[in-house]
Amino acid sequence: MAQKRKRFGDRKDGRRLRTIAPMSMLEPFIMKDRNDALNYMNEKIDVSHIQKYINNKKKEGLQGFSFMYVLLAAYVRGISQRPAVNRFISGQRVYARNKIEIAITIKEEMSIDSPDTVIKVTLPPDATVYDVYEAFEKEIRNYRENPNSDFDDVAKTLAKLPRPILRLVMKFLYFLDYHGWLPDSLLQVSPFHASLVITSMGSLGVPAIYHHLYNFGNAPLFIAFGKKYFENKIYDDGSVKKKAYVDLKFVMDERICDGYYFASAFKLMKSILKNPEQLDEKPETVVEDID
Repeated sequence: MAQKRKRFGDRKDGRRLRTIAPMSMLEPFIMKDRNDALNYMNEKIDVSHIQKYINNKKKEGLQGFSFMYVLLAAYVRGISQRPAVNRFISGQRVYARNKIEIAITIKEEMSIDSPDTVIKVTLPPDATVYDVYEAFEKEIRNYRENPNSDFDDVAKTLAKLPRPILRLVMKFLYFLDYHGWLPDSLLQVSPFHASLVITSMGSLGVPAIYHHLYNFGNAPLFIAFGKKYFENKIYDDGSVKKKAYVDLKFVMDERICDGYYFASAFKLMKSILKNPEQLDEKPETVVEDID
């Protein structure tokens, strides 16, 4: 994605949009906080074909390849064609994010006592499913081999502060973030400044939840997906077939684009999931957001 020239009012992590509709400019003043503007959506995905696709990728040698990588690759592909989903609200202004950044919480190992952390991965809009897999596997492997991330260092430093000081520090960080003055060092590790936050409830063996967004930062979308389950589907000819499904829960900041655009983006993402083989190749074109 070509980087546009930085102008007055742009931030380190995004460029201010100036040609959006007047109502879109007003919404951040009407709904001042992100939690004022949350919309929720549930989607039931037939993963029968996706499971075959996953099995083929494992046969190719992609160890640990899972539904999450297919979902993330479909999301990135959707952004390549519907870039407004990668906008964010900050300082009551609408911005197009410069990068596609995905945050996910991981554990050092799957046990109750194991600590967790957040990793953030940056992907190009023309990423293939192989690019997504390699980028995340590299970050996860690095953390589990050296379980101490930059985010952990920042969190530990803040956690040591006395409560009154920490409250003042957080107010100052909110102030800096409102004006787009947070340093790059914090933006790079902050999971609250991302295109998407995703959580796999399925890996915990439980259903998906609606996870709130955060008022701090600018992440406009949270996706949670649950464990795979089976249901019998009845066809028009009366036949019955057992099908595998996964539930997706979306929580989104409605101020970044209108409902019609959101619907178009999610329909596109769903159609990609029905035919994940297209994620093996780069998209023919990448659409740029408006000025």
